[in-house]
Amino acid sequence: MTTNDTWHKNVQIGRRIIAQYWLWTIRIASLFILLSVLHPPSPRAVLETPNRTVDAVHDHVCVHTRLIDEPVEWVIQRSLQLVREMGATTIVEFFPWAYIENQRGQYNWQQTDRIVRHAENQGIEIIARMGFVPEWARPDESTLNYLPDDSYDEFADFVATFAERYAGRIDDIIIWNEPNLAFEWGFRVPDPMDYVRLLEAVYAPAHEANPNVTIHAGALAPTLEPAGSPNGLMDTRYLEGMYAGGAGEYFDALAIHTYGFKYPADAPPDENVLNFRRAELLLDIMAENGDADKPVYITEMGWNDHPRWVQAVRPSQRSQYTIDAFELVDSEWEQVEAMCVWSFRYPVPTLSYPDNYTLVTTDFQIRPIYYALQAYARGESSEGALWLPPPANR
Repeated sequence: MTTNDTWHKNVQIGRRIIAQYWLWTIRIASLFILLSVLHPPSPRAVLETPNRTVDAVHDHVCVHTRLIDEPVEWVIQRSLQLVREMGATTIVEFFPWAYIENQRGQYNWQQTDRIVRHAENQGIEIIARMGFVPEWARPDESTLNYLPDDSYDEFADFVATFAERYAGRIDDIIIWNEPNLAFEWGFRVPDPMDYVRLLEAVYAPAHEANPNVTIHAGALAPTLEPAGSPNGLMDTRYLEGMYAGGAGEYFDALAIHTYGFKYPADAPPDENVLNFRRAELLLDIMAENGDADKPVYITEMGWNDHPRWVQAVRPSQRSQYTIDAFELVDSEWEQVEAMCVWSFRYPVPTLSYPDNYTLVTTDFQIRPIYYALQAYARGESSEGALWLPPPANR
């Protein structure tokens, strides 16, 4: 091979190397572009604005968040920033037993710590909702909501561990969610006595772990299901059954779920109607059982403005009814410590009517209801209000 041939061969090799270099450069660049679309980088530094406080005249505004299933930290931060800017002083957040103690005796607090840290950074209090049973604590082929009697003590141990870890940071704990529905009770027939035994198992260990803890009972679903129904039991009948079973000794506050559905906020309560003021029937039962002074937290409430759901209202009605409900509670329901709107934002859209319970969409589009609540929290008049976004320099 001549020198000239060697030179030409080296040139060809060099060209192939350069071509391969640019090919891989293009591939890597394309990958980064794709990743930036599917998983955009944080638009802000984590904890960039520490030690914020909520600016609100009405400090009982609260929202139910869904942060536990949010994998991206800046999204948690942004969500809580918007909660603070709206004027909500408190959130209800789900902390599933099955997520945290997936293996018996082994705890993963990473996501929980992250949520608590960001809430504290925004000056927001947390009410923790407990539920979901890990596989090791329930029968095979049962659902996450199935809590067998022989796992009550294990659940109580978890609640106590949680209460001790976050003492002084999370002092409000809701025991279970809507136990009067068969679905939420592992597809078993809901029995108030089963739930009373659960409260009894949890109460003393939780208070021993954190003497300042407030145990919330109830969180009952508003439903008209009669006794013997395979789907659930009417919330009023269930609460009466709880008191008959001695539940009053084992909770410090009652969590209430009350939705407006098609009715305005001032529609009168009726045992055969689901509306916002149905909550008054539960308050009456508390009074009849000597608990007229026990605190009440409305941990789920609101209206839906989906254009094709039969139980929905118009967006303008949704805003007006919600503010009317807050004003009614503020003036008449002295027991109520907080009103938590369901729901602030979902991690992913449901692509159905539940999306229209949110205040902020999955991609952070702010709905008019957000501005209505912001105006109320700040003490601004709602008379004739359109609840438009505030000026940019506000």
